[in-house]
Amino acid sequence: MGGVNAAGRTSGHQAFRRTVLSALDADTQASTLIGLAAMMRLVDTDGSAAWKDASGQPLLADEIVARYQQQILDHTLIRRIEDPDFGADGIPANRQAQLTIDAPLTFQIRRRQLPDQLPDTWQVRDLDRRHVEVTVPPGQFDVMLPERRSAQVRAAGQLPSGFEPNSLYRSVHHPRGLSMAVFGASDCLGQSGLDWETLRDRLDPDAIAVYAGNSIGQLDDAGWGGLLKSYVSGNRATSKQMPLGYGQMPADFLNAYVLGSVGATGAIQGACATFLYNLRQGVEEIASGRRRVVMVGTSDAPITPEVIEGFRTMGALADDDSLKALDALTLLTDADYQRACRPFARNCGFTIAEASQFVLLMDDSLAMETGAQVLGSVPGVFVNADGWKRSISAPGIGNYITLGKAVSLARNILGEDALRNRTFLHAHGTSTPKNRITESHVFDQVAAANGITSWPVVAVKAYVGHSQGSAAGDQMASALGSFAHGWLPGIPTLDAVADDVHAERLKFFAEPQAFDADAAFINAKGFGGNNATGLVLSPKATERLLVQRHGQAAVDAWKDRRTAILESSQRYEADAERGKFQALYRFGQGVLEGPELSVEADHIGIPGYAQPVSLSVDNPFGSLDGNAHSDDK
Repeated sequence: MGGVNAAGRTSGHQAFRRTVLSALDADTQASTLIGLAAMMRLVDTDGSAAWKDASGQPLLADEIVARYQQQILDHTLIRRIEDPDFGADGIPANRQAQLTIDAPLTFQIRRRQLPDQLPDTWQVRDLDRRHVEVTVPPGQFDVMLPERRSAQVRAAGQLPSGFEPNSLYRSVHHPRGLSMAVFGASDCLGQSGLDWETLRDRLDPDAIAVYAGNSIGQLDDAGWGGLLKSYVSGNRATSKQMPLGYGQMPADFLNAYVLGSVGATGAIQGACATFLYNLRQGVEEIASGRRRVVMVGTSDAPITPEVIEGFRTMGALADDDSLKALDALTLLTDADYQRACRPFARNCGFTIAEASQFVLLMDDSLAMETGAQVLGSVPGVFVNADGWKRSISAPGIGNYITLGKAVSLARNILGEDALRNRTFLHAHGTSTPKNRITESHVFDQVAAANGITSWPVVAVKAYVGHSQGSAAGDQMASALGSFAHGWLPGIPTLDAVADDVHAERLKFFAEPQAFDADAAFINAKGFGGNNATGLVLSPKATERLLVQRHGQAAVDAWKDRRTAILESSQRYEADAERGKFQALYRFGQGVLEGPELSVEADHIGIPGYAQPVSLSVDNPFGSLDGNAHSDDK
């Protein structure tokens, strides 16, 4: 796994540790804070083991914690938006106006700034090669007047302050979401401890796939956001804005610049369930035997004025006025913004966020052969639509089906006792009044049907916000952290469960809870009726399945091979904890265009790839060729 969100880095469970910080022992708390301080560029190392601050002064580890702890806590997770445009001066905008002038208006302007189509009444006189004088006669004409509009939403789940993924590689006008994708995939490979080239060389290149994307594309100025407003903003569209804005571009970037993969690729969009849609594709591709390795992920960077305004006008976001009304306040402080997201409590809307999350999937045989780490396993992801709807954004019935199927599968694998006592729910938990009612009813009904009386509910958006298509990736990373550390994050903004929440069979809590889990249910309820639930098994439960399937001797041999992989992973983690990231980005390396290939009837050889691509395909349709072999008919 790898990536980044408002809580920190995914690898090494850093982001998870930030969400259960109060429950950790003193040493783990300190190492978490120091790792975040390095990530946020508050401290650095000079190549030795010594720490230094931004001015170059040496620091001891305990001094880092004492000096920067509060700054780290205040500048991670949900908080006041740090973009200056969302501050007191407001967001740059234009307002349409009609001016009436009683006398001729004369002004000077650079020649290239004149409109291509001048109004018929304008008189233009050359001043020199670059400047002209324009005279406008009395009358009325339309103008756009620049202004600053006060931000009505000022809370978001932003990446830790000071961490800029585009600074880690040669990013040239890349949208933020794509820079985050490069970091997330690199972090995933680093955490795995596997050498990607070695892994790739042992496989048919077509046995590898990448399924990655996001829910709404790249909508900042370097992507479609800048493209779509280029005319009205007076800026030129660039040659990169159109292609880099596509929603599948995270997968394209990984294939072209990180992995060099020629296998299957794609991005499945499902609003807030996008991560689970892509995870389902990867799981089913491996289960079918078509792929052996699949990288799955999403990367969303929607904290832009336009996206926020779109959600605000829907009534979906927790805007400033609603937060004030919720708590009867006249002024919002930084502490109030940090409490903006309140799943299953009295709430008023979701808090937008950015995140990049990736997981590396393998079939079990390959994982054992390579000595890969096993952080968990995914036996199934279920997707169902809502059917007939009044409003396209309103929740419906599909989530009852997805969760019901996931629970049925968990019961079949783990048994009744484990299902009832050693599983927990990772709720979509958006912090909207509608969600708290509808999602809790889904949970309650499925719990009643399966004899579950006290089902723990985690809602990680209370910490990191709603990262749109990456939201279930945030939940997945958190669930893997719970397996590793034995803690479930509480819902820190849950002063009390709202009266309309169906809580009879559910267990809500504000503080982290110790829990020995066999499985987690990752739940997503997306706009438009995009419901998905993924079942994730713990490493312990997965190992029991591996023993059952392969035998104890094979599992013991896997653990022996795993030792070297763990050592490699730990070396990566040690560097990452010191802020030494190596984003994998190989621009223009190993480029092939076709003539270099060796094309045969049954395979294609590719220079730089150890194994050829097999052209053998399954034919379930029979053959009309009388000379075909009987086993092909």
